[in-house]
Amino acid sequence: MTHPGIGAWPSTRRTRTPDKTALIFGDASYTYREFADAADRIAAVLATKGIGKGDAVAYIGENSPAFLQTLFGVAQLGAVFVPINTRLAPPEVAHVLTDSGARAVIYDPELHDKIAPGVESGGIPHVIPTGDGDDDEPGLRRLMTRPTGGHVDVPVAPEDPAAILYTSGTTGRAKGAVLTHANLTWVSLNCVIDYDLVSSDVALLISPLFHAAALGMGALPLVLKGGTIVLEKGFDPGRALALVQQHRITMLSGVPTTYQLMADHPDWAGTDLSSLNRLTCGGSAVPTRILDVYEERGLSFTQGYGMTETSPGHTALPADRTRDKQGSVGLPHFFSAVRIADENGDVVPRGTVGEIEARGPNVFPGYLNLPDANEAAFTEDGWFRTGDMGYLDADGYLFIADRLKDMVISGGENIYPAEVENHLFDIEGVTGAAVIGVPDPRWGEVPWAILTVQEGVEVTTDQVRAHLDGRIARYKIPKNVVVVDDLPRTASGKVRKADLRARFGAGAEVAHPTGTAIPWQTETIRTAPAKRRRGRPRE
Repeated sequence: MTHPGIGAWPSTRRTRTPDKTALIFGDASYTYREFADAADRIAAVLATKGIGKGDAVAYIGENSPAFLQTLFGVAQLGAVFVPINTRLAPPEVAHVLTDSGARAVIYDPELHDKIAPGVESGGIPHVIPTGDGDDDEPGLRRLMTRPTGGHVDVPVAPEDPAAILYTSGTTGRAKGAVLTHANLTWVSLNCVIDYDLVSSDVALLISPLFHAAALGMGALPLVLKGGTIVLEKGFDPGRALALVQQHRITMLSGVPTTYQLMADHPDWAGTDLSSLNRLTCGGSAVPTRILDVYEERGLSFTQGYGMTETSPGHTALPADRTRDKQGSVGLPHFFSAVRIADENGDVVPRGTVGEIEARGPNVFPGYLNLPDANEAAFTEDGWFRTGDMGYLDADGYLFIADRLKDMVISGGENIYPAEVENHLFDIEGVTGAAVIGVPDPRWGEVPWAILTVQEGVEVTTDQVRAHLDGRIARYKIPKNVVVVDDLPRTASGKVRKADLRARFGAGAEVAHPTGTAIPWQTETIRTAPAKRRRGRPRE
């Protein structure tokens, strides 16, 4: 293979299947010839601005053809695509822009205020809106109409970076996971093999492309195989059902909340779902009630496990094993491997809980400019330490036991408690903070903040929300804040979050120090006298 990079995929498809529909977005559709031509024009636009091999190009915007066209245009130049979560707050966006060293940012004009601080602080030379723009700042759409020098295809090596996806870290600082051309190629091949993708597949993509799952396990495998992508800007259950019927969708991906909302919609019973033959679900296990509803319509789920660092898919549970292996996230993908290790790094027997370690060509090489984190993330023999706990059964199927990193997954979004806690400590009077995930029937989990405060201090709901709003994405803001006298701690001073999850679990009545019972569903903060503390608790 003379050019293993993903940037070559659209042009190869243009040669092989030029008139096949590649992408449908609203009322517009694009053949593979048109799709590849657009990627060529974007590559030309960036090249005239001096963007070349190894340069980072950030993109922030909702799902649209421009997102995917930019990805491939950037890849053609050997440059590095940096998608940014549109739900991040301006300071979080600024960190991504500066940490990645972005030399250009392409953005949805509606998100200008999100990028402004980062553009200013990072001194980014090229800032391009996705639309027409104006004479002073021509937009991408206008720039793409200018003459180009033809197809650009800069050779890359498999190990060269193709994208950097930022994932919140346990320390509160977002880390840039570097995904290579090989990583994205192999995860796509894994999907083609284990999900039996064919060129006649029509996939409905309703999840944000800035997430690794929609990108690495949705869009890229479909382009590789030559299928058709029906792309939506966002998710609406009624519209999703209508699109399934209209376009004869064969594949649909989502999180449990996605499928629950569709099944609860009034149009569920009357929608023709006969074209669907593959439903994939991630984020958390599919609840039995959802399995039952979909099986009544002859539909089964493929579930899996992975993370940004594995590009992201690493295991898959076949649909025909959904019931007899219920609760499992399946077997490693065809070109992937899993093992379970104890605290000493020794591999444990099957059935024994330990840390899940992953290996394969889909596993990333490391985080951007974080050598200490990279050293801690990999074992001496090259396995990635996921930080998740699990076990393998007698047949080699993986079961998740717990999350070592205490990550909360709410509606498919990853929330790292340390990031939220760092901001909670900045509220005057807060002496202790712990963020946990509490089960929620709609979102799977929602974040709660458990606080201790100085004696005589009152912390209000408005104060907490106002403090966090604008500093972190809104989905990370705790849905409930409870004040307690003490946080349970280990001998070394670490908060025992398992104890907090047990106390404030689903359906629990919170025993407040004043004697007031707080239903877990409430979003009203309660305050009470607490023992005076000095400084922050040890972490």
